[in-house]
Amino acid sequence: MKITKRPAEARGRARFDWLDSRHTFSFGDYYDPDQMGFRALRVINDDWIEPGQGFGQHPHRDAEILSYVLEGRLQHRDSMGNGSVIEAGDLQYMSAGNGVTHSEFNPSPNERTHLLQIWILPDRSGGAPRYAEKELGTAAKPNALTLLFAGQPSDGAVRRIADAGVYVGKLDPGHRVEHRPAPGRGVWLHVIEGTVKVGGETLGSGDGAAIEGADVIDIESRSGAEFLLFDLK
Repeated sequence: MKITKRPAEARGRARFDWLDSRHTFSFGDYYDPDQMGFRALRVINDDWIEPGQGFGQHPHRDAEILSYVLEGRLQHRDSMGNGSVIEAGDLQYMSAGNGVTHSEFNPSPNERTHLLQIWILPDRSGGAPRYAEKELGTAAKPNALTLLFAGQPSDGAVRRIADAGVYVGKLDPGHRVEHRPAPGRGVWLHVIEGTVKVGGETLGSGDGAAIEGADVIDIESRSGAEFLLFDLK
């Protein structure tokens, strides 16, 4: 098994009066030719949005976009007619397809919104855009990997057009989980909170790691942790 750690402090940073963001991979004005993504995973942005601020209406196409709200609330509007407020702990999914415009806004007058914005490249271009929401509180199993999004039909998971499985893991102190990727697939691990140990590496909040050539990936936490696991073609 080969594991390549991406430390939180090595990420790019964009800071404006309304947004403070860390970029795991090249994004916007942050460019590193060695950090252009991992397989189909193209963007992991760790965003803090100031009260009453947000991303104005802007276009996307040919991208599978996830927003995981960690703190606060996120108000979404798009050209498909969707308009809702995503609560902390829940996820939003949008397949941009052949084109969509949307806005993301912090509706609170006094609290910041903290979210992860994730882009995965689809297997094919075009198609009609799609939208879905996932209530993580009712979906995530404790001390297990819960499949949230999948390229093939799977019970309880939102189907997407990228061959990528997206799992959330929530571990209590002293617990562990295993993941068995199919031959030839790669895994990206992103730690949201707490600390995990995998493949001899210790990963803390904001750290990521590319894992390749593994038959079994063992993830354990002595202190408790929450993380996302991406299983990629």
